[in-house]
Amino acid sequence: MHIDGQWREAEQTHDVRDPYRGDVIALAPISSLQDGEDALESARRAKTAMAALPGHERARLLHRAADLVAARTEQIGRTMARETGKALRDSIVETQRAAELIHLCAEEAVRIQGEHIPMDASTIGAGKIAMLMRYPVGVVTAITPFNGPISLSAHKLGPALAAGNALVLKPSPKAPLCVHQLVETVLEAGFPAGAINTVYGDIVGPRIVSDPRVDFVSFTGSIRVGKLIRDAVGMKRVALELGGVGPTFVHHDADIAAAAKACARNGVALAGQSCVSVQNVYVHKRMHDRFVDAVLQEVDAIRFGDPLDMATEVGTLIDEEAAIRVEGMVAEAVEAGACALRAAKRRGAQLGATVLSQVNPNMRVVSDEIFGPAFSIQPYEDIAPLFAAISESAYGLQCGIYTNSLDLALSAIRTIRTGGVIVNGTSRWRSDQMPYGGVKDSGIGREGPKFSIRDMTEERLFVLN
Repeated sequence: MHIDGQWREAEQTHDVRDPYRGDVIALAPISSLQDGEDALESARRAKTAMAALPGHERARLLHRAADLVAARTEQIGRTMARETGKALRDSIVETQRAAELIHLCAEEAVRIQGEHIPMDASTIGAGKIAMLMRYPVGVVTAITPFNGPISLSAHKLGPALAAGNALVLKPSPKAPLCVHQLVETVLEAGFPAGAINTVYGDIVGPRIVSDPRVDFVSFTGSIRVGKLIRDAVGMKRVALELGGVGPTFVHHDADIAAAAKACARNGVALAGQSCVSVQNVYVHKRMHDRFVDAVLQEVDAIRFGDPLDMATEVGTLIDEEAAIRVEGMVAEAVEAGACALRAAKRRGAQLGATVLSQVNPNMRVVSDEIFGPAFSIQPYEDIAPLFAAISESAYGLQCGIYTNSLDLALSAIRTIRTGGVIVNGTSRWRSDQMPYGGVKDSGIGREGPKFSIRDMTEERLFVLN
């Protein structure tokens, strides 16, 4: 753990296992309530020093941190692959993107802008000058999941520091090692003592979100936990990036080859452990059979295997329990009448691609987040009812639509209640600078440096008489 500028040992630890090989690769700390208290107090003291840092200095430190992370992408990526089962090639790319993201945060640190309010718009305001300024909220608590441990930690750490806040970061207990390396690397840039604090384990979770010293909570994870956090924070502001069911549409005028390849790849990438993973593919019935054939051909070409082998494209799920859960959801759907066009055998935490057809909205593989390498293909004739159904569903993170019709693309954008519509791309497409987040049960707020910084600062008005 890193608390108040010092590394400390935990009284309790837990095993971290390689999900592919099953061996213990490290012992990770379990923070005590006192550790949580110390981290919160450290952040409270450090927030003044962080707020006093000018934007150019915060930018300099972040650029330095990004360069250090970039220099260690292979080391951090290899650790991520060992502890999460994510393919090494993806783990390295994730770390490279995190370095780029921190550079973007550095650039935004010098672009935090206020607003001039035209007071002469009213008779009472005439002759006065008013400005709206932005200031750091103070202390940010960030809780990150296992599926994108470096990327999602960077999406919280970078904006929090760029905005001039102090941070308490709690990584997933299933991916603690690579985040430790990330924090260790960022600290070398020279941030003030107490600006970055790390705690681990479930014991401290409730405290670091509900404590009055915390001003903002950023969480990525399940809807269940997100709702618990929302209920616990009181009047604090939050950013919650939760789940989705990855709807992607393929219309009859689309580039079928491109759409099939993208849907197949993005339905199983990262073993499906992404909240925007392609899960429900809706294909116009005119192109359905051709699309299915192309998808199956692409799925069959994807290389599953040892995460540490650079030839492997998809590694394992986070653990065997997760693989068994996904396997059970698929079996339940097949028993209820779904057809498995592809259904791979499970070996420990590794599960191959599953492609389903003949599903219905009542099946959990359609209505609930699978979070595994499985997706369904469903034909449609009229797309408008599907837009309406998705808008009325509990989820609203991102959707994709393949079409060459600008009118249809605009209809999707205007009609579907969701956080983002990706035209000629799948639900899983993301660039780190864009505003990313959901509506309804899929979350509150937006990630992306500019937008997270907006949320991690507060407005303050001043009026000159």
